[in-house]
Amino acid sequence: MAKAKTQFVCSECGSVTSRWMGQCPDCKAWNTLVESAVETAGVNRMSQTVNHKALAQTAPVLSLADIEATDVPRFGTGIEEFDRVLGGGLVAGGVVLIGGDPGIGKSTLLLQALANLAATRSTLYVSGEESGAQIALRARRLAVEAKDLKLQAEIQLEKILGTLADLKPEVAVIDSIQTLYSDALTAAPGSVSQVRECAAQLTRVAKQTGVTIILVGHVTKEGALAGPRVLEHIVDTVLYFEGDTQSSFRLVRAIKNRFGAVNELGVFAMTEKGLKGVSNPSALFLSQHDSQVPGSCVMVTQEGTRPLLVEIQALVDASHLPNARRLSVGLEQNRLAMLLAVLHRHAGIAAFDQDVFINAVGGVKIAEPAADLAVLLAINSSMRNKPLPRGLVVFGEVGLAGEIRPAPRGQERLKEAAKLGFSVAIIPKANVPKQKIEGMNIIAVERIDQAFSKLRELD
Repeated sequence: MAKAKTQFVCSECGSVTSRWMGQCPDCKAWNTLVESAVETAGVNRMSQTVNHKALAQTAPVLSLADIEATDVPRFGTGIEEFDRVLGGGLVAGGVVLIGGDPGIGKSTLLLQALANLAATRSTLYVSGEESGAQIALRARRLAVEAKDLKLQAEIQLEKILGTLADLKPEVAVIDSIQTLYSDALTAAPGSVSQVRECAAQLTRVAKQTGVTIILVGHVTKEGALAGPRVLEHIVDTVLYFEGDTQSSFRLVRAIKNRFGAVNELGVFAMTEKGLKGVSNPSALFLSQHDSQVPGSCVMVTQEGTRPLLVEIQALVDASHLPNARRLSVGLEQNRLAMLLAVLHRHAGIAAFDQDVFINAVGGVKIAEPAADLAVLLAINSSMRNKPLPRGLVVFGEVGLAGEIRPAPRGQERLKEAAKLGFSVAIIPKANVPKQKIEGMNIIAVERIDQAFSKLRELD
């Protein structure tokens, strides 16, 4: 019997090589080449390749000025925080990929959303990981009304496509894309070729028929979405669950969205009745201290279109190791080392013999550089063992020259802080609002040493 031919496919970019290598030659990612069997073209596929008449008709070439630009119509899922992350709701013909750690609430959220949509629209839930009885038990536990929700437990792609053609649902959920397989390929379900082919077929059906398809994706041990990176390029929207499964709060972040804002954030609380939207998420990320504590500074971060108040905590202690430790949770670790160098050079505060620990309260991840000023003020407060003034909120990016750069949407950040009772703000000079914000004392600074001097005046 002839030995089956194999090839190596990169799980990041989908590149194919004939032999294994430690690094992908195209995307330069390490240890991403996975062995798979070489797929031979079937009769139908070969005939379609040769017979050009069987292909789809070529779309006409139009001038950009002749194309009428209209807003994309949306329909809500009945869950306000989910609609916010989606950019206002689902789009007909759109494909959404949602990922997250096991047990974090992906299936729960989608079952609640489909149950709401089933009251007014035709819906279909395709499960490849659970039986119909398991999903029915979950619906009963969540107390959702899902009488009109159609359910199919299937993993073969061709049968699922047949069901979509027969029922013609407006919204369909595939849970999950890693469990599907196509008869056109001999690879096992979950392989790079199967995931890529099944996602491409479902996306093609969504664009042709107008059905909205939501794909559930697995994640790797590093926390990234599993499967080839082309999977994220195919879909219109990529959502990702953040947060600890041991915590009762969940964060859903939009990593990619062709129909809305990127980095939009939805905040949920896991209850006995499923995921519930949190109306005031800033309260989650602020610790409730009886009195002011050293090393704590509140900043205003911008997540998509929503300003959030987050508490940054710092702990500075004498190091007993040859190399002092630098640990950051929720913020970029390399940026912490850079900020400590700026603190020494431009403010005269040295921490080379101190262990520095930084934490963003509530499990939120802050990617924007506007947290720089809050980090430095929290570190200085911990080193002095003296708390910052009550009611203080800050934001601003710190440059290598010691300057404090402005942050986008500064006025919205200040209004959110004033609404929650904060009365003093240290901000970049370029972010000073034209109109005075009632109840807010705004202190504008241009350099980091100036910020520390203004802070001493408040003490």
